[in-house]
Amino acid sequence: MSQEKYVIGLDFGTDSVRAVLVNAGNGFEAATSVSNYKRWSQGKYSDPSKNIFRQHPLDYLESMQEVIVNTLKLMPEGTSDNVIAIGVDTTGSTPAPIDRDGLVLALRKEFKDNPNAMFILWKDHSAVEEAELINKKAKEYKNGPDYTKYEGGVYSSEWFFSKILHIIREDRLVREAAYSWVELCDWIPSVLTGNTKPENIKRSRCAAGHKAMWHAEWGGLPPDDFFSFIDPLLKGIRDRLYEDTYTSDNSAGSLTKEWADKLGLNENTAVTVGAFDVHMGVVAAGIKEHVFVKVLGTSCCDIAVAPKKEKEKLIPGICGQVDGSVIPDMIGYEAGQSSFGDVYAWFKNILSWPLKNILKNTALLSKDIADKLSSDIEDKIIKEIEEQAQKISPKDTSLVSLDWLNGRRTPYADQKLKGAVLGLTLGTDAVKIYRSLVEATAFGSKAIIERFTDEGIKIKEVVAIGGISQKSPLVMQILSDVLDMPVKVASSSQAVALGAAIFASVAAGYYSNIYEAQSHMASKFLKEYKPVPENVKIYDSLYKKYKEAGRILEDLLRSL
Repeated sequence: MSQEKYVIGLDFGTDSVRAVLVNAGNGFEAATSVSNYKRWSQGKYSDPSKNIFRQHPLDYLESMQEVIVNTLKLMPEGTSDNVIAIGVDTTGSTPAPIDRDGLVLALRKEFKDNPNAMFILWKDHSAVEEAELINKKAKEYKNGPDYTKYEGGVYSSEWFFSKILHIIREDRLVREAAYSWVELCDWIPSVLTGNTKPENIKRSRCAAGHKAMWHAEWGGLPPDDFFSFIDPLLKGIRDRLYEDTYTSDNSAGSLTKEWADKLGLNENTAVTVGAFDVHMGVVAAGIKEHVFVKVLGTSCCDIAVAPKKEKEKLIPGICGQVDGSVIPDMIGYEAGQSSFGDVYAWFKNILSWPLKNILKNTALLSKDIADKLSSDIEDKIIKEIEEQAQKISPKDTSLVSLDWLNGRRTPYADQKLKGAVLGLTLGTDAVKIYRSLVEATAFGSKAIIERFTDEGIKIKEVVAIGGISQKSPLVMQILSDVLDMPVKVASSSQAVALGAAIFASVAAGYYSNIYEAQSHMASKFLKEYKPVPENVKIYDSLYKKYKEAGRILEDLLRSL
């Protein structure tokens, strides 16, 4: 035991934080635990009908302490003495306003219940108008380059400055109290290491490059003049943010005594510079040149990497290309879909309406029995539908769906778009609709890969991580058929947290670089799905209809 060293990967997801304790020597996942965000699970501070999703900073702090303590309880006594580092990944862009001491405003008494003073979750789309303004002004600005060009040329409402501008326009009190702003992936390491003052926070290259227009070409963030050109309310914001950024193989510092005591760890435990969940997760999946990694969760994020070249080729319509955002010294390319698993969850909720609104209020059963029956049926809906959907030939659904239920992230971000199901008849049933929705998410994936290959990025292999990849053979087989490409599934069920742990091993000096750490710690593969030739032909035809439907309906769907 004394010679084994461990690292902890902390994965702050949409609904919970997960910790995985990993043997640094061989990548063995020794223990894991999950803690759901208490306030978020109660539906506080969010309004889905308005695309507003906010999370209280206490949810993160409380769940982080709980999940690490519970993970260590699963191990023999003394294990904590051999933990050498913590890696941190989070959702993003998930920014929050902070004061001069780096305190998120919602942690101050006067802002404790103000959603505008909290973290603005990645899927919050309340800043659509601000994103449109940023895109318009970026094209009109004459005193410099188009600062969105390394962001795919389209700035999203899901990203850093769109959200900041929306909040400071909407809430004068927050605007006046906010000295600076911080991404969740930067804030967690700063809290753990005590480096909370805005000027002391080590900012993530990943977050800054993909979501905040940071690039070495113009010396960091765009100039203050550009932000003033967008809106005078942004004047001076650049000086209160940051200049330098860091890749996640760097240490942000060591645990403070306070946090070491809370977590049951040593003060010399290193903490990585943070990054977004996807970018760390793909490292655990063994990403390298020509490998396209899909992280399948509530949304889908796609990552590819390529060596740096003297003249960097721009890829329009993606979510950015950043030197070192995934692996140091390689260009990381990001794309994705604003909803993936959320599409299936939405359909489940539609089918569950009678259970929640009729069965639970029936007088024919006791409340306890009604609740249990409702819960049992809800748990089985998707499983049963998937089993039936696997029996249907792709030529027999007679449906084409658009997967933009939460807008479109890639190609060319547009959060005003909405989804659609085309071809409904009186013979259409729930199973056929569900299969069509699965096909739509696969078509969305194909459109993204085409955006890369059309620009000369060669993709030879697809790897999938995330819960859906292991739980749904239907989704994975359809994805393989639509892409006409083998799709490998990583065996780790905690690939994102494992990726954070891999970075932790390098930040602590256990390995000299990410490649060495990957060779010892990266996930193996659970299964490989191969395309079925006859299905490939059918889906090639349906994909053309998907693209045609999108072209015809975009303006209409955007206006609804």
